[in-house]
Parts: sequence; C-alpha cells; structure tokens
Amino acid sequence: MTRPATTLFLLGGGGDLSSRLLLPALGQLLTAQPERQVKLVGVGVETLTDAAWRDIVTSSFATVQASGSAVESVLSQTIFRTADVTDVGGLRELLTETEGTPALYFALPPAVTVKACAALEHVGLPDSTVLALEKPFGTDADSAAALNHQLTKLVPENQIHRVDHFLGRSTVFNLLGLRFSNRIFEPLWNSEHIERVDIVYDEQLGLEGRAGYYDKAGALVDMIQSHLLQVLAIVAMEPPSTLDAADLRDAKGLVLRATRPWQGDPAASGRRARYTAGSIGDRSYPAYAEEEGIDPANRTETLAEVTLQVDNWRWAGVPFTLRSGKALRDRRREIVVTFKPAKWVPTGLSGGADRTVLRLFLAPDKMSLSLNINGAGDPHDLERVTFDAEFSPGQFSAYGEVLEGILDNDPSLSVRGDTAEQCWRIVEPILTAWRNDTAPLEEYAAGSVGPDGWARIGAPE
Repeated sequence: MTRPATTLFLLGGGGDLSSRLLLPALGQLLTAQPERQVKLVGVGVETLTDAAWRDIVTSSFATVQASGSAVESVLSQTIFRTADVTDVGGLRELLTETEGTPALYFALPPAVTVKACAALEHVGLPDSTVLALEKPFGTDADSAAALNHQLTKLVPENQIHRVDHFLGRSTVFNLLGLRFSNRIFEPLWNSEHIERVDIVYDEQLGLEGRAGYYDKAGALVDMIQSHLLQVLAIVAMEPPSTLDAADLRDAKGLVLRATRPWQGDPAASGRRARYTAGSIGDRSYPAYAEEEGIDPANRTETLAEVTLQVDNWRWAGVPFTLRSGKALRDRRREIVVTFKPAKWVPTGLSGGADRTVLRLFLAPDKMSLSLNINGAGDPHDLERVTFDAEFSPGQFSAYGEVLEGILDNDPSLSVRGDTAEQCWRIVEPILTAWRNDTAPLEEYAAGSVGPDGWARIGAPE
C-alpha cells in the first residue's frame, strides 16, 4: 500500500507525553507498516543536538522493540529544532523542514497550544496541513468555540484531530461490532428494554504528579466532560450508514446534542467527593487537600458522578450515569447495560428476579452477559450464569491508533469541533451548581469504594 510522505512535528517533543507515549506508539506503527514515509522533527524550548534527540527517540523505540526499514529511516533522519512555537517567525522557519504533508502534534500545555494556533494564522500553512491537539479543548463552551474558530482559520475541520486516546480504534469497533452485527442486541437497544446505562472509570491511582492540571479540572472535567461523554455517544448513537468519518461523527453529534442533566436539574443530577488519607495495597495516600501542589480552597472533587438523559425516541426515560474517581479500592473501567426485568415469569419458577446485565470492559476489552437459567438440582429454581468473551486487543496501542489516524488524515475517531462544544454544554450547568456549592463536597477514604451512602452504580452482583 502506497502512503503519502508526512513530516511529523512533535511540538513539545522533549516532554513526557512524547517520550513515554507518542514515540513508542510511532515506533510500533512504523514496525507494522514499513512502507510509511515519515520524517520526524522534535520541537521544543530545550537546546538539544540532533544526536541527543536521536538517543531519546531510539530509547523510546526500544521500549516496544521497534525495528524495520521505516524505523531505521526515521532514526537516521530525525532532527530536533529549538523554537518558540508561539512566534510567527520561529514557526515559519520550522515549517521549511517539511517534506510531504506537515502534521503538527501539539504535545503542549493548552494555553501554549492556543497561542501557537494564533501565531500559525500568520504563517501561511500548506493546504494539506494536519493539526493534532490533546484535551482539554477549551475550558468552557465559549473558549471551546473560540478555539474551534481559530483552528478553522488554519485548516478545514476534517484536517483537525482532537485526540481522545481513551477510545482507540479497536475499542470503538468492538463496541459497534457487538451492537450492530448481533440481532439479539440491536432491536433491544432502547428504552423499551433497557432500564439504565452506567459508564464507570474508577482508578486506584492518585494524582501521579498531575496536581497542577488536576486541581483546576477535577474528576468531572478530566474524565466525564471529555472521555466518558464520548463513550456515551458511541453507546447511544443511531446506526451510522458507514464507518466513514462523516457518518460516524454525525451520529455521535446527534446524541450529544440530545443529552442534558437528568430531569433538567443540574444540582440534583450530580454528586461529588474527594479522598481523605488512606491506603491501597501497600501504598499510602495523604488526604487530597494535603497533596503537594493542591489548594484546598479550590474544593476540587476527585470523584464525580452525574446522571444524564438523552432526549430522543430511543432513550427517553433511561438514565445514563457516568462516574469517575481516583484513589478508590477497585479499578473499574466498564459500560454496564442493565435490561428491564422479564414482563412475566411463569408461576412455579422461583428466582429470575435479577436483571439481564451486559458488561463491556475497557482496556483490556472484554464482555460478560449475565442471565437467569435453570440451574442444577430442582428445575424450578432459576440461577445466575455469566457468559464471558474477550475482544480483539487491536494491532496498536491507543496512541498508535491515534497516530495512524493522523498520518492517514482519517479523523473518524477524533473529536469534532461541534461535539467538543456540546460536551462542555452538557456539564457546565453541573459545574456551575458545584461552584455555587448547591451540591455538598463529600469525602471518602483513599482505598474505599466511595463515600458512605453512595450506591455503587453498575457494581457486580
């Protein structure tokens, strides 16, 4: 397969995101697809020689045992340029290194990315230029709209990749394949048969050095506003005609435009908490408010749970509850679809009151389906049985799939500008309620399942 030549500019190439995730992903991609023609340019404020940069790339590639002709080509040609990416002259000079299509990956703090995009307006980008940005996409709906306006001054929307590594290509295709290719699911995928949908991403990890960002964001913005709303859109969308970028992104956009806080009550539809001192395994955690770099006055939540509704014919009346938190006892990454109970169980059968539950686990991707069946012994007694299956893990890491989309300029799985704005619109009323303290900031000990009195949504039976 012939692929166009691309110059990949890693803006912020000397940072942790680049060395820990992007460069290993690139090495993995080039190993599997040696026909790719990629020129790699690292860009940063650091003063690095080309040789020192090459050592960084080589070390990152080694973590995934990258090899082959494309890998050797990149290693032999890669360069590093020290540049202020917010300066028009510096950017213009940087782009003289372009061979083929320029792809600019902003592995930078959001504020620097915004300034760089403003400077790019005066550079004169080639028509084929591809831009890739990490979240957050703005800090509210207005700033997201302003960022989108700025970006579309530079290149068309379909050349902008707002990266959501959380939903890699394989995970999205696994969800779509299960739902749309099995008749036992798709006809039942609506409010007539489904009681509730829970999307949970609970972590055992704490801040892990992210205090500077996290204390200004919190669990609601960090995970729910971005990643989990994208999961909701995949789960709830109407069947797209194709998996082309336009159809897939249109289907996601329609769902998000129909999504809002449960029963129109932002204060009642969400709850929040933060962890106090505790331990998980052999690791002890201080209280969040005492973590280094934290300002307790920010009242930042480390656990957020919101219930939303999707106002369309398919989902009317079905609560979608999204939850994410840190320093919790159990690591949970799952979508839990709970079906309504059977309309009638014949007299003489005991049990069978439990709902049918479909669990879709993320990273690694697996599924389980829990049903009521006649058990051993008395045939009148119904028992619970669970069927398990594993999905294909995909060929690449999440960032490998991200880079493949960028290098092929396939934005199917990136976040489109309008949906980025919709995600802010959905959570902003809840954020406002929390800032006004209309919902209490509760507490839970690190290593616990959450605050006392909170039901564990979608928890295993």
